[in-house]
Amino acid sequence: MTSTETTTTPRVAIVTGGSGGIGRAVAKKLAADGMQVLVHYSGGKDRADAVVEEIVAAGGVASAAKADVTDEHEVAELFDEVEKRFGGVDVVVHTAGIMPLSPLVDLKLDEFDRIHRINVRGTFAVDREALRRMRAGGALVNISTSVTKLQQTGYSAYAASKGAVEAMTLILAREMRGRDITVNTVSPGPTDTPLFTDGKPQELIDRIAKQTPAERIGRPEDVAEVAAFLAGPGRWVNGQIIHTNGGAI
Repeated sequence: MTSTETTTTPRVAIVTGGSGGIGRAVAKKLAADGMQVLVHYSGGKDRADAVVEEIVAAGGVASAAKADVTDEHEVAELFDEVEKRFGGVDVVVHTAGIMPLSPLVDLKLDEFDRIHRINVRGTFAVDREALRRMRAGGALVNISTSVTKLQQTGYSAYAASKGAVEAMTLILAREMRGRDITVNTVSPGPTDTPLFTDGKPQELIDRIAKQTPAERIGRPEDVAEVAAFLAGPGRWVNGQIIHTNGGAI
């Protein structure tokens, strides 16, 4: 090797919830940017395998792994797996979550607990393991929701869970002082994924779309572009909540 030649090691990313919706778009975008990607899934093995196949067919490197994000031992095993397959981890984009909707007065406490177990405990468990293992130059990207600012009815439990995610993000960024690791949250508005569209009549979706200047709802790729920026070149963006909603708020 001459003095002018350099070698680069591909960065490694975990995308939780990478089997569908926003996670799928993020996994494909990070792979297109040259990262090796571990596509995490909980119950959607076939969908996760399909994402891996798409990435590999496009010339990227990816594999899939299962874990319950609320189980700290399974989360640790997920990170063991990424280190075994790819040698370490540089980026974690945590998209896994659920969004049951109900007016607060009608919501059962068991359902409230389930929302917070997955969205809050799951984020805590994934973030904690990520920050224990992530290499210098790393990036942690959580996913919240613009509903924390929109005050839409029926979203109280979900918005509360994502408010917790935003609070953790802002604190974790400061706890990483001296580690060269950034921590941010992407906060999408209405996005064309099953999580948002399932159960909604088209008339309602069209009405919601009119709230943005572009008069459309977001696409998963819109969110993936922002997550990839934070995971890659956006090193001077840290401890921020990035509202990615087309101007809905």
